[in-house]
Amino acid sequence: MSEKVLINDRLINREEASFSFDDRSMYFGDGIYEVIRIYGGFPFQMEMHMQRFQRSAEELDIPFDYDVKQSLTNSLLELLKENGLNEGIIYVQLSRGSADRNHLYERHTEPLIFAFTKPMERPQQAMSEGIATYLTEDERWLRCDIKTVNLLGNVMAKRKAADHDCQEALLHRGDLMTEGSSSNLFIIKGDVVQTHPANNYILNGITRQLVLDYIEEHGKSVVFEPIQVEDMKNIDEAFITSTTSEITPIVEFRGTVHHKLTVGPLTKSLQKRFNEDVVKTEQGE
Repeated sequence: MSEKVLINDRLINREEASFSFDDRSMYFGDGIYEVIRIYGGFPFQMEMHMQRFQRSAEELDIPFDYDVKQSLTNSLLELLKENGLNEGIIYVQLSRGSADRNHLYERHTEPLIFAFTKPMERPQQAMSEGIATYLTEDERWLRCDIKTVNLLGNVMAKRKAADHDCQEALLHRGDLMTEGSSSNLFIIKGDVVQTHPANNYILNGITRQLVLDYIEEHGKSVVFEPIQVEDMKNIDEAFITSTTSEITPIVEFRGTVHHKLTVGPLTKSLQKRFNEDVVKTEQGE
């Protein structure tokens, strides 16, 4: 059976899918996206993803109202069912649409939606053993709260991390940490958990939001302040969060700061709590 993709409101065979090279996402990165995790054939926290998707569209002045959101949600569920994906992701993208190349966009352009599914296993080894990270300057734009497809700053940082045998880049603006190239950052010192506040310098990750709830359940306090780069040498635990990395411990910093860590007890406890929600999703709850 041929794999299906979604183009606007139509499910078609992947090999038949096409769209205009005049699409503004090609010229300007003028679009947004979401990645939704699938566990046991069911989407994880889909409504949270769709709410953020709608917010991103509104921030970029791309038409996307409640009715479109509901229709797209139904189409994505149909795509998931059609492809029979058990473990993986749905990638969904919304662009401003096709028009002659011009920095000034017109508001009458018809937006383009496309989506596909992709098998993906959970990162069990990384979550168990931890990863090495590379600290580097944050060179992205100033609206990181919008999940735009324009990701060159993230891409270049991730490449730099890989060139130093690290699995993620941790970004800082001057002497203040922001987040990972494709993740949010948490550090732990004593009984205090610290993470960057949800503002324009970071993406307010879905997994990040869940972890904040879990931390509250654990009776821990959270400091919402940027982490000083130099303070990264003096912490007890650190981990990243994202849809695909879930809760992944950090065991080494390289680059701007050099420091080694072990996978700590709070990180493990939060992973266990996250897995409880995964199991509920797998059971269709």
